[in-house]
Amino acid sequence: MEYKYILVEEKNNCVGVITLNRPKEWNALSSSLIIEVSNAIKKFEEDKKIGAIVLTGGNKVFAAGADIKELVTLDFASAYNNEFITKEWKGLENHSKPIIAAVCGVALGGGCELSLLCDIVICDETAKFGQPEVKIGTMPGIGGTQRLTRAVGKSKAMLMCLTGEMIDAQEARDYGLVAKISEEGNVIDDAIQIATNIALMSQPIVKLIKESIDNSYESSLQVGLKSERKSFYSTFSLEDKNEGMNAFIEKRKAIFKNK
Repeated sequence: MEYKYILVEEKNNCVGVITLNRPKEWNALSSSLIIEVSNAIKKFEEDKKIGAIVLTGGNKVFAAGADIKELVTLDFASAYNNEFITKEWKGLENHSKPIIAAVCGVALGGGCELSLLCDIVICDETAKFGQPEVKIGTMPGIGGTQRLTRAVGKSKAMLMCLTGEMIDAQEARDYGLVAKISEEGNVIDDAIQIATNIALMSQPIVKLIKESIDNSYESSLQVGLKSERKSFYSTFSLEDKNEGMNAFIEKRKAIFKNK
């Protein structure tokens, strides 16, 4: 498949890499770009040899936000009736394979929200995150008031969304928005290494862990614990469980068959 607004490649024969590629627009998230990202994720989801995905904007900027030239043309009726962004965004939300966001430079507005859709976010020392929609007379609409609040807590989400101020990489890690800060220039390679490590694990186990953690956002503690326990028990039916445990006992590297 040919893409106009993204670059797609495979690394280490097990990792899919998607790079936003609108450098002149600072990777502004147009509907067309989001559709392409969604299609690329779907292709990697269908590829059995791909165990994890890296999403990046390259080594200068992640994404400066939504495409304002597209937003300014909308009114309530057209946005609501046509499910603006919602339709395109669903393809990003429904992924079963782990996605690691590798953030350089700014991740603002929709760019910050795009990173929040990923399962792991790492950044380098140049990264800045923010939800500046309030400054242009609108508000976050694709997760900024919801996923951000779950990630950093109510008070910090209020501060970011109501002031539109950016936070730097260190603050993002302190807030719990990112898992790791890489040295400048290394974040994409670090993300690929993390993705490779994940892809070499038993893929049924990876999927169960991701589902269980995702469920924790949607359920009460007791419901989540009950679901987790059932998933844990189900791992005992897998050949990979026997391989992993026997490899540990025999002091060798496990070779998983994903079954």
